Amino acid sequence: MTKFYSCILLLGSMFFSSSKASEIDIPRITTAGGQVNIDANLSEIAWKSAKNIDIAYETSPGENTKAPVKTTALVMEDGDFFYIAFIAEDPDPTQIRAFYRDRDTIQNDDRVGLKLDTYNDSKLIYEFFINPFGVQYDGIENEITRTDNETWDGIWHSAGKVTATGYQVEVAIPLRMLNFNDRLPNQTWKIELLRFYPRDLRHRLSSNQDNRENPCAACQMSIATGFADVKQGNHLTLVPSLVAGTSQQRDLSKTSLRDWNREDNLEPSADIRWGITPDVSLNATFNPDFSQLEADESQVSLNDTFALFLKEKRPFFLDNAEYFTSPLDLVYTRNVASPDGGVKLTARHELQSFALFAANDKSTTFIVPGNVSSGIAFLDQKSDNAVIRYRNDITPEFTMGWISTLRQSDDYHNYVHGMDMRFLLTDQNKFTAQILQSDTRYPSLLSDKLNGEASLRTAETDISDGSQYFDYQHENRNWNWYSTYLAMDKNFRADMGYQPQTDFNQQMHGSGYRWFSDSSWWNQLQLRGNWGITHDTDGTLLEKESELEVRVRGISQSDGFIGFIERERVGSRLDDGHLSIDGNSQLYTEYLFNSGFEIQPYAGVFLGIEAEAGKKLDFRNNRMGDGLELAPELEWNIDEHFQVRAKHIYRSLNAESAQVFSANLTDLRLSYQFSIRSNLRLTLIYSDIKQNPLNNVGEVSERSTSLGSQLLYSYKINPQTLFFAGYSDNAVRDDEVQDLTALERSVFIKISYAWML
Repeated sequence: MTKFYSCILLLGSMFFSSSKASEIDIPRITTAGGQVNIDANLSEIAWKSAKNIDIAYETSPGENTKAPVKTTALVMEDGDFFYIAFIAEDPDPTQIRAFYRDRDTIQNDDRVGLKLDTYNDSKLIYEFFINPFGVQYDGIENEITRTDNETWDGIWHSAGKVTATGYQVEVAIPLRMLNFNDRLPNQTWKIELLRFYPRDLRHRLSSNQDNRENPCAACQMSIATGFADVKQGNHLTLVPSLVAGTSQQRDLSKTSLRDWNREDNLEPSADIRWGITPDVSLNATFNPDFSQLEADESQVSLNDTFALFLKEKRPFFLDNAEYFTSPLDLVYTRNVASPDGGVKLTARHELQSFALFAANDKSTTFIVPGNVSSGIAFLDQKSDNAVIRYRNDITPEFTMGWISTLRQSDDYHNYVHGMDMRFLLTDQNKFTAQILQSDTRYPSLLSDKLNGEASLRTAETDISDGSQYFDYQHENRNWNWYSTYLAMDKNFRADMGYQPQTDFNQQMHGSGYRWFSDSSWWNQLQLRGNWGITHDTDGTLLEKESELEVRVRGISQSDGFIGFIERERVGSRLDDGHLSIDGNSQLYTEYLFNSGFEIQPYAGVFLGIEAEAGKKLDFRNNRMGDGLELAPELEWNIDEHFQVRAKHIYRSLNAESAQVFSANLTDLRLSYQFSIRSNLRLTLIYSDIKQNPLNNVGEVSERSTSLGSQLLYSYKINPQTLFFAGYSDNAVRDDEVQDLTALERSVFIKISYAWML
């Protein structure tokens, strides 16, 4: 009987356990003692009135153990700024890992910082981190989707310096920059003060304990009270910009190299950010320059049948992007290539939030999804694009939402509407659902311009259909498991989002178990596996997959895994003139081993590699082959200012005792940071693809090579006040041109200045 009651208590703790967070009262200071200068000296008399908080716990890899080093945080506010200081002691300051870097790139450094939940609802969390030199990292953590928007950039102030006993950091966060309910006489926020101490292990130190039985970390942050009668104000930020440049292009014909065509460019633009009320914000952009000042991460697409995902980097689309998230990826703003202007309105009142985004585009590009492959459609006509998102937190556990996405041009449109919900049954159990309906019209001649499955999917000009998504997840200290069902009907389209697949229904089930250890060699071991099966809407099998993986974390911040995948999947259609799978395709079984390992053996050195090998489907030629992929990576901080980052991807496939293709892609980035504000970066991206004409169906290019380079100087006073100057070019080589030949080159400058009115 005693054992029975013990089991009941254990199960109860798994499903209903929660940790009570401590409370911190933030003191108010006056300016009578003088202005607080952000210089990391902490010499102002006002700091004597600050609240002192010990960062006393190690929450990873230790489990609420005593922090190995002493860290004291000091907090105070004056009605306009939230001031935070950190005194981080170190037994050997020569081992401090800190480098001068561009903002948001200090994840491997020693750093201190804080998380703020200004609505006290465990939904969206501000993150602010600073390394010992004062370099900033900021972002917004979305607890609902478990994602971080690392590209959010606020304008705040920080300074840091290394001392004889460690380092000190001083921070001032303007309250006007934060969203909160300023109708309240006193604020009640959540706060967590943090220090990351990377040595042989990467220690995460916190001001509060972390109950691993509860996967919601934001729910366990400490309560912070104070900020009496603070107001956000109707702040207005105007950011005019000027971009000037010259570009040259030339065509490569079969017989000769044509002359350069020159194009000069001088484009003014402006961004506006206006806090209309404390709850409502407006962002607008006019004639924006959306040129990619930083090259996209390199990817290999050979033998991939679906469109690649490209990360958004453009500031207008990144601002308040978390307001538009939903269970499925319905807002993929890389679809909007070159707008003349755009507007974004976000609002939050008590338990409700609303967001509107609208922009035009000088052309129209969208993914044409399929169940075996996808394509890209381009229309040489302007388009209007919009997203509407509404969410209501009916209770802390139950949330409902609505989303609409709209794209339309002359003879094309795609409208998607749907509802979603999230229900937290307990701290450890969550159910999520989304129901969608789409309506699409394609131009009558679009199908003729496309190939393969994409052509068949656009043959009907007026189509509509639905999609359903259901997901149940359980997670506690050791166990996690999930069951997911996703269906997209034959004619469902979500052209504003990243949805390269349609005409399928899929169920996926997975589970994992984690062991924790205090050993000096390893601190976490995880075993996980999943099983999934996918059919088309006619019930024909598309794919069945089983996966098993073992992962271990240990000495020298190492993380390694090894896994095995067995995947049964259909190849390309035998008759590509119709969409049916049953009787029109063949099933193939892939057996793949994958592994990866990363380590930081010394300060400023990161080494990593991922590999996959085994029996792989040759999709183009409908047969099995032997596949190999290797992806080594190096990040080396040669000194406090100079960094080298190199990544290489090698992919090959052999079939019938001969090579089908090989691809080599190298991404090299050299960066010299003169100071926190000033940076010089050289990027080289080299691609070399070889295909065997004798072992491929149809015509292929035997060899194609490209080399892209970019030299960029930047000076940033803050994320909006900056100066860029750069040069870029691109050279190619193919079957007809034996040497790398430049076809594009450009020089450019960009100047912008943020007026905060």
